[in-house]
Formats: sequence, structure tokens, C-alpha cells
Amino acid sequence: MFSHVMVGSNDVARSKTFYDALFAALGGREGRQDDKGRVVYAHDGALFMISRPIDGEAACHANGGTIGFRMTGPEQAQAWHDAGVANGGTAIEDAPGVRTSPFGQLYLAYLRDPDGNKLCGAYRVPA
Repeated sequence: MFSHVMVGSNDVARSKTFYDALFAALGGREGRQDDKGRVVYAHDGALFMISRPIDGEAACHANGGTIGFRMTGPEQAQAWHDAGVANGGTAIEDAPGVRTSPFGQLYLAYLRDPDGNKLCGAYRVPA
């Protein structure tokens, strides 16, 4: 549904360490830095990028916004969450686990990255 997601960062090197660990937990590769200092991750046909804001202002998180990452199962979601916390992220909301929604059961794990962006590792539990 999307071509890419880009988040702003006030410390791209710190964010790269954080996201390298998250994507490693998903079987992805370390991010590559381009000539403008942005970090790019390519995984399963999608791009995720980190950049200092181009307007020169400080990066801040989107209140109410969440970036969701598709997980292959609860174990991967937990490993992803653990990697994030170990690399500068903050656990938020309820602990990782199953939640019931009108769309069925979901295993969800929530984090904030070092710049405050809200992330969710999500696995749809088969009916």
C-alpha cells in the first residue's frame, strides 16, 4: 500500500543503531547511508528511511501516528521488541501480547524509537 516511510531524526547515527537492530530481528540488512546522510532500509519490497528534517527544524514524532511492521509470529515480534529496547527504544502501552479486535486476534508489541516515533510490531493470529 505504500512505497516508503521516512522518519525524522535529530541523531541519524543513533537512529541507525536502533533500526539496524530492529531490522536484524526481522531478517533484514543493516541500513545504507546515501550521500545526503539519509539511511535507507529495503525489505520485502518496501523502503524505510531515516533523515534529518530537510527544513532544518528539529525532528519530532507524529502525535497519533504509528508505523506498523508486519511480523511472522509472536516470537519475531518479541525479538523485535527486545532488540528495540536494548538499542535505545522505549517500551510503551501494554506489554507485547495478544489483543482481541473486531478483526480477530493480533499479537502486538509497541515501542517508541529514540526520537519518539511510535512503532508497532503486529502479527495477525490465524483464526
